[in-house]
Amino acid sequence: MGQESQLTPRPGSRQSGQSCPSESSGHNTTPDIAAPGHTLPPDVIADLRTDHAGEVGAVCIYAGVLWASRDADVRAFAIRHLATEQAHLLHISEWLPANQHTHLLPVWRLAGWLTGALPALAGPRATYITIEAVERFVDQHYAQQIARLRSEPHLSALRRTLLDCQRDEVHHRDEAAAAQGSGQRGLITRAWCALVDAGSRAAVYVCRYV
Repeated sequence: MGQESQLTPRPGSRQSGQSCPSESSGHNTTPDIAAPGHTLPPDVIADLRTDHAGEVGAVCIYAGVLWASRDADVRAFAIRHLATEQAHLLHISEWLPANQHTHLLPVWRLAGWLTGALPALAGPRATYITIEAVERFVDQHYAQQIARLRSEPHLSALRRTLLDCQRDEVHHRDEAAAAQGSGQRGLITRAWCALVDAGSRAAVYVCRYV
């Protein structure tokens, strides 16, 4: 297994839970220069709103997996990745004021939980394939934001945060791809992955505005 990025749970923080995060999850502190607490451009706020919603959904995906699966390897996989996603949520929350959160968080919590629980009921391979599909999208999503921030040197700290998050998501994607093994994907599996991708894209679009 590859090494996770530096975005690990902080000592004393409550990162070991296995339930979906509540509205108050994360700390909305004011970190240092060119970081939270400063006025951010509206397009950056919109991007961060999608990131926050996505990390809430990711925490709920793994909560759903842990609810549905009794496979030891799947559960160990989910517990490791849940801790990383909780750390991501904490860091994104530090950048995004609570009054800028999407109003649709209850919807994304449910959608995330179902995205984890349903394939977990079908078995380990379905779970790993789903995680790979989710993380493939998330990698692209973060990459687009990181590229845009190259022209915003005063937001270099935010860019580093997103780079760290992206690195973890790529690791999750690759671990899920390796764990699922070989074998062709059937029509239902391909349709499910297409639905996951389309749902992720729709969620990002909606969260930018709502």
